[in-house]
Amino acid sequence: MKEECTHNGADIGDYLKLCACTAVILQTILGLALSVHPSNGIQVGIGYLYNFVKFTAPAFIFGILYTTTRTTVHGSEHLSYKQYLKNSWHNLFVPTIWWTSVYLFFLPYVQQVNHYHDLPSFIWQFINGNGAPHLWYNTMMLQFIILMPIFWAIATWCRDNQTRGWIIIGLTVIITACWLWFYDTNVFHGTHEKDWYLFDRLFLSFFIYGVFGTLAWQYRKYFNQMIQKFWWIFLLVFVGSFWWINQELISFGTPVLLTNAPYYKPSMTIYDLAMIMLIAAIALYQINRQIKFTARVHQFAGFAYKAYLSNVLWAQLIWHTFGQSLMKANTIIGIIVIYILTWCLAFASAFGIHFVWQNIKKMLSK
Repeated sequence: MKEECTHNGADIGDYLKLCACTAVILQTILGLALSVHPSNGIQVGIGYLYNFVKFTAPAFIFGILYTTTRTTVHGSEHLSYKQYLKNSWHNLFVPTIWWTSVYLFFLPYVQQVNHYHDLPSFIWQFINGNGAPHLWYNTMMLQFIILMPIFWAIATWCRDNQTRGWIIIGLTVIITACWLWFYDTNVFHGTHEKDWYLFDRLFLSFFIYGVFGTLAWQYRKYFNQMIQKFWWIFLLVFVGSFWWINQELISFGTPVLLTNAPYYKPSMTIYDLAMIMLIAAIALYQINRQIKFTARVHQFAGFAYKAYLSNVLWAQLIWHTFGQSLMKANTIIGIIVIYILTWCLAFASAFGIHFVWQNIKKMLSK
């Protein structure tokens, strides 16, 4: 079997990160589409489409842990935790700080739950992920960066011992099942729905995807064989779980509320894992055949996080210029046009800011 990483550096993690970013931008647009109160039929269609792309955060976490395990545990980097945090500070924390500041200072109306009114509330909005609709994810993901030694320890302890791998899988499934039961009982339409809502961005909610991403590389020989041989089973699971999550959503009736389609339920967890496996199967198919497209996937995946950070800004600018009028006139066309423009602007800004910053650094070094 060919090594899963090609000469251009593309791996399964790149495909997952790029697919997650591409899909999550659509989630932003679908939320805007519902705000113009389309017909019930279109609302249900939007709900189905929203469920279809509701794999983004799990896929991103799986992809990050997969690539990080490949490059730091078995790769050539051999980073210390201090060096890893230093690299993450520049690549992840600094962009997060800048973009969170942009939203809080220049687009304060996109804040969630509460709005800041003094310095303490500003700091609280800054760190809890309520600065914009999508920044909750940053709060959750950066926890995985800080807790990376846990996943390094899992990879090191498992090595190529299959028994230890199954032990970790079993424990992870039990922890996830208990957490989902706790969340469904107490938070999702539960007695603590309002005051415990921050639990949705606690790393435990996505722990299973981090562990499975680590093990996917650790046992890559078996993982690669499994998803290439049994991809059709994952396709059947995907279809069945997609029907399941849609039935759950429409059971709430109309108007369709996207908050009724959370990540934290068994049906969505199964759906997300099935989608991740299918994306991984497609990735391996292309990587093993050294298709040139993999080079582009690797290139764009490197800017996916920064494009994700900016997407709400571009969506808001488009929305307040002509997007809202277009969406009211024709919801379907509005979704397509605004989504394509937002995706292009998000990645263009990510590439553009990087290019400008690199040139500034060259000038300063001289």
